[in-house]
Amino acid sequence: MSKETVVTGAKGWVAYRPEIKVLDCTIRDGGLMNDHKFELKFVKAVYDTCMAAGVDYMEVGYKASKRLYSRTKYGMWKFCDEEDIRRVVGEKSKSLKLSVMADAERTDYHTDILPREKSVADMVRVATYIYQIPAALDMLKDAHDKGYETTVNLMAVSTVPDCELDNALEALAASKVGTLYVVDSFGSMYSEQIRALMKKFLGFAKPAGKEVGIHTHNNLQLAYANIIEGIIMGANRLDASIAGLGRGAGNCPMELLLSFLHNPKFQLRPVLECIQNHVEPLREKLGWGFAIPYMITGHLNQHPKAAMELMESKKHKDIVDFFDSLTVEQ
Repeated sequence: MSKETVVTGAKGWVAYRPEIKVLDCTIRDGGLMNDHKFELKFVKAVYDTCMAAGVDYMEVGYKASKRLYSRTKYGMWKFCDEEDIRRVVGEKSKSLKLSVMADAERTDYHTDILPREKSVADMVRVATYIYQIPAALDMLKDAHDKGYETTVNLMAVSTVPDCELDNALEALAASKVGTLYVVDSFGSMYSEQIRALMKKFLGFAKPAGKEVGIHTHNNLQLAYANIIEGIIMGANRLDASIAGLGRGAGNCPMELLLSFLHNPKFQLRPVLECIQNHVEPLREKLGWGFAIPYMITGHLNQHPKAAMELMESKKHKDIVDFFDSLTVEQ
């Protein structure tokens, strides 16, 4: 971990790590709550907020295969066509970089991800399960060869045996990927698990000259605490979303993270304005955030899909029946 920078702020002398970069995943992760059907006006509001707040990256959505996913069912941010992104951002920004996420085996990356010089995107983040590592490695090479910054987000890592995780990290460390992400996919982890995973990821990443990032979910109301644990351990790439807008229980709230980091380049007020004027009005309709069904799936280290289905049904208050359905032997 590098030395901290010390500045004088409203709370006196405060320290921060200047190498830390923050990525906003409001549109990408939040899109999982509405099939990626955000209006251009909303996406533009988030983009302007990230610019004003000093956020380093904004993730605009997925690069999903149009062969596998219907354009009639999913909104434009499931596919992030170049012309749609440019309708929001215009040309490349010098201060805010753009990211797209590509799921392993679900992206026609050879054709749908353009060379970087033809795109306003700056970074491709490959999301992969452990059994998809060979496909992910090819995707990472393709993105690197096209000139993009790259990350790999290892999904459902809380379910992966140590030996398999070690093998995957060894292969990824030997690739051209820039950042390895610890992802708490199910929002099930405690600080001890974050600490152990960060130590493991850093052990592979640092000798290879790579960074480590962290992406958390709030099923157990620990997304913010686990981000802090990751920072303490040496994570320099941090994911957050405005008001925590994200799949199910949501993510680490951007407003909390920027408040914690103390770096004077980050500005809180634009985020609060966006929450008040754009994000909170969507809460009743989208229904993200902590709820007991999400807590149950997090506690059981399970994907929140079942909880999301319950929350959209008339039985969303039947939390005991839901718990029994997941725990009682049939």
